[in-house]
Amino acid sequence: MDPRALPPRLVIDPSLPPEISVELRSSPHILRMARTGKRMDTTYNPALLFVLPGFLLLTFLVTDWKGVFVASLGIGMIVLLRWMALDSSHRTTKRRLRLAQTHAEHYIMAEDLDYPCQMLLRRAQNAVEAILNSKVHRAGLIDSIDNQVTLPEEVWQIAQRLRKLSSMHAEHGKLIPRELPPGMEDAFKPYTTALDAAWTSLSQRVRHLEKYAKQVIKADKVYHTHKRLEALAAKTPEYQQLIAETVHDQHARQHIKELADQAAHARKMFEESISQARLAAGELLRTPLT
Repeated sequence: MDPRALPPRLVIDPSLPPEISVELRSSPHILRMARTGKRMDTTYNPALLFVLPGFLLLTFLVTDWKGVFVASLGIGMIVLLRWMALDSSHRTTKRRLRLAQTHAEHYIMAEDLDYPCQMLLRRAQNAVEAILNSKVHRAGLIDSIDNQVTLPEEVWQIAQRLRKLSSMHAEHGKLIPRELPPGMEDAFKPYTTALDAAWTSLSQRVRHLEKYAKQVIKADKVYHTHKRLEALAAKTPEYQQLIAETVHDQHARQHIKELADQAAHARKMFEESISQARLAAGELLRTPLT
């Protein structure tokens, strides 16, 4: 399946403390419970009220009071251990649910967005993931805008606006009649235009991210080749000596010059690809999403 067709991943406000972000990410089903207002299920299985006495009665019939006592003791231990495990799980779930409710405005799930907005957010996430996973980023060669900080904030800002746009899309669809009376179309047009303008702006912002990612991927490919050429360049004197020893003078000088020029050309191509990636990052900064 095309990754671009997948729903977006959970987005969490990067300004939250790391320990809270980790808690929220660990339990997406808890976040859905908090979003939908669903309560925890604290009911117990009533069948136990009949099964346990029945089991003890059967034990008494096939053994004696001593057997019943041993069985009761064993069942009591099992029930106690199960209750302790369930109580611990219940308290953990309750704590996470309370945390999710407290920070309800600091995370955005796929369910918060309509389908077009989901796809646009996923594109933004894919672009950022490509940048942050690149070799040139990890080597610190393109981090002119502090990618590790700026890009997650960029995705969060886009996600927030897409959530609002999705909500207004739904509201707009309910308020606008399917069939407008003659002459009333222009009265509704400014509202539709406002939504379209917001969508266009967000789409353009995501395209800026994708352009940056494309340049980074290009730089990554050049970087890979450049590293190999650098290894060869370190051995340039050996190659030059080999040529000088085996090739006639009139050809040797030309080959030696080509070796030196090739190393310089490879370096220039690499520097140009890094420069283009940085320019794309600068373009992203020049058009802040405010």
